[in-house]
Amino acid sequence: MPHSARVWNYWLGGKDNYPADREVGDHIRAANPMIADIAVAQRAFLVRTVRHLATHEGIDQFLDVGTGLPTADNTHEVAQRVDPTARVVYTDHDPLVLTHARALLTGSPEGATDYIDADLHDPERIIREAAGTLDLNRPIALMLLGITAHVVDDDEAYALVRRLRDPLPSGSFLVLCDDTNVIAPTEMDEMIRQWNESGENPRINRTPERIAGFFEGLEMLEPGLVSVTQWRPEPTEVGSPRPLDDFGAVARKR
Repeated sequence: MPHSARVWNYWLGGKDNYPADREVGDHIRAANPMIADIAVAQRAFLVRTVRHLATHEGIDQFLDVGTGLPTADNTHEVAQRVDPTARVVYTDHDPLVLTHARALLTGSPEGATDYIDADLHDPERIIREAAGTLDLNRPIALMLLGITAHVVDDDEAYALVRRLRDPLPSGSFLVLCDDTNVIAPTEMDEMIRQWNESGENPRINRTPERIAGFFEGLEMLEPGLVSVTQWRPEPTEVGSPRPLDDFGAVARKR
């Protein structure tokens, strides 16, 4: 059976997928060719945001919720390249993801890397178990990349993110991004239809205005909420990265 984490892994160019995953991935990509670009752009957003937080904001603790299957440049690899003592906790409720994570995600000897089997719908458990590795008295970066779309009700999604944010100390950060339908609405909505027909774990597209609701009460870093390709992009030889239907931001808890 196709599996959403393996389909995403396929779009990222990973090896942890099967023919059923590739068939669904190709079917969705035929309707929305930009989906593979979104997968790659979202991973590049993770790299830039983690590197910025570790380099310029002094963050050495990261809580990555809904991490997905390991690929290149995972959170701990980016953070520990900047600060080998960085501590990273990954959370996912999928046994497949956790099996791969425990096998493949090994951090630096100076730092710490841990894994929690917990669902986004149980934020108190996530925080409680993360406290075994992270110091909740010091700032933490909460990473929520491409996961909130799986909570299709806005009020429920906002409440879950607040329950993760609230226990974190002042000076912590929220890094969040997810799919929109403002650049290529027909293709993005068709992707959602096909995704939801292909198996479990339904998702939705949110407008940038609805995604902004996750950051209420926080102080956004420049350039604010933008397409992930536009968040402090790397220099290019010609032109600038084109916007894609995945919007995100980084924001500080006061």
